[in-house]
Amino acid sequence: MAARPTASTVAAALAVTVAVVVAVAMTVGVTWLARPAVEQSPPGAVPKQEPPAWHVEPATTVSPRPYCDKVAHGFAPRAISVAGVTRHASIVTPPRDANGIPGVPPLTEAGKSLFAWDRAQGIRPGDPAGNVLLNAHTWPDGSALGNRLLGGLHLGDRIVVHGAQTRLCYRVTEEVEVLAERGLPRYYTKDGPPQLAILVCSGRRLAPGVWEKRTVWFAAPSV
Repeated sequence: MAARPTASTVAAALAVTVAVVVAVAMTVGVTWLARPAVEQSPPGAVPKQEPPAWHVEPATTVSPRPYCDKVAHGFAPRAISVAGVTRHASIVTPPRDANGIPGVPPLTEAGKSLFAWDRAQGIRPGDPAGNVLLNAHTWPDGSALGNRLLGGLHLGDRIVVHGAQTRLCYRVTEEVEVLAERGLPRYYTKDGPPQLAILVCSGRRLAPGVWEKRTVWFAAPSV
C-alpha cells in the first residue's frame, strides 16, 4: 500500500507547479512583445491586395522602309501601280514598227491590262534625263487600262514604277490631249528632265484601231 502524502509534500508540489506556470507565462509574454502586431480583418472581409508592380519595357522605334526609293541609276521597269486605277500592271517591251512608232501591248484579253515600254527610246526609270515612253490600250467597251487611266489619272496623282527590288515614284505634272494627226513631238524628248510619258488613245473611235486623239501624261520623279 502506498504511503499517503503529507501536508508538507503537497505544499512543496504545489509550489513547484506554480513556479512552472509563472515561468511559462513570462516566456509567452516575452514572445508576444517580440512579434510585430498583426491587423486582424473582421470576419467576411476581403483581404487587402497590394497593386501589382508593372514592368515597363523601354520604348523602341522601328523605322519602316520608305515606300518610294531613292534611285541612283536606271533600271528596267517590271510593273506599274496607280492608286484607284491599277496595281502592279505588268510591262511588255514590243519593238517599234516599220515607221519607228513605239510598239503596243498585244490585242488580246491579257493585253488590255498591260503597259508597253519603248526600249528603243533608250531611257529607263532612274536615268538622269529624258522621257520613259509608255503606252496602253483604250478599248471601245471601256474595259482596258487606257480607259481606266483616262477616268482616274489626274494632276498630282502618284505613279509607282516597280523594278526587281526598287520602287520609284512619280507625280503627274501635266496632262495633254492632242489630235492624233498632229502628234506630240516632245513625247520623244531624250535630253529634258527625267520623267514618265504615258500615252493612250482618246476621243472618238473612228474605225477599228483608229482614234481621234491621244492623251499623254507627264510625271516627274517624286518621294
